[in-house]
Amino acid sequence: MSGAGRFLEFGVRAPDILESLGFYKLLGFTELETGDVYDHKYAVVSDGDVSIGLHDCEMDSPQITFVQPELAKHARSMSDHGFDFERLVLEEDLFNQLELKDRDGNAVRMIEARTFFPAVEEEQHSACGECFELSLPVREAVRAARFWAPIAPNVLELREEPTTHMRFDAGGMPLGLSESIALEAPSLSFRCADREGLDAIVERAGIAIDTFPGFEGAFARILAPEGTALYLFDEDFLGEAYEVEEGGDPADFPIE
Repeated sequence: MSGAGRFLEFGVRAPDILESLGFYKLLGFTELETGDVYDHKYAVVSDGDVSIGLHDCEMDSPQITFVQPELAKHARSMSDHGFDFERLVLEEDLFNQLELKDRDGNAVRMIEARTFFPAVEEEQHSACGECFELSLPVREAVRAARFWAPIAPNVLELREEPTTHMRFDAGGMPLGLSESIALEAPSLSFRCADREGLDAIVERAGIAIDTFPGFEGAFARILAPEGTALYLFDEDFLGEAYEVEEGGDPADFPIE
């Protein structure tokens, strides 16, 4: 079975898209042009590392969204490998997609085509810095890996024994499985090299900032209007961790 496809966006429910757009633009994210795919209001912001899809609709939020062009074939293969779907749409005259949840209830979505256009010019990092991981809360990292390994087969890094944090390459997006009790929901982790610049923007914009978030030594957490948590670090907290050769065997984490 091939991987999940190419990472597209961190999709979130945003009841007030304009408020969320304003927030991300203040931090230096760029708004991208979206296609005419959805019936609901939809916008996308990006910093060149991660794209955040803002959806004004009822949905499991957030959703980790991938583009898988051969979706029907892939869905059959996933079903044969023991995956169960929350939603499956495979029709010639409809926008094909599937939705499922991992073992900890984190929502995953695969669609057959992109829903927004890449930036015309190279995007710059936001004031948050470089996004180095999409962090998922899990009860047991190794158990969670049994779900993710078949669809994100490249293991990037892990914390040495006990294994409480594992990182996979999920279609071009580093995906972290964390047992930290401080991580309340799927979140974005950034390496921020310019604290002074960030502080100036946050103070000028009146953005609330939590300076004691408790997650992996982050020095701050910022909550977007729709609830997305942005964790800020001086360095990647797995920087000194044991590195696993890319292309790790999914059989190491078999589906039960």
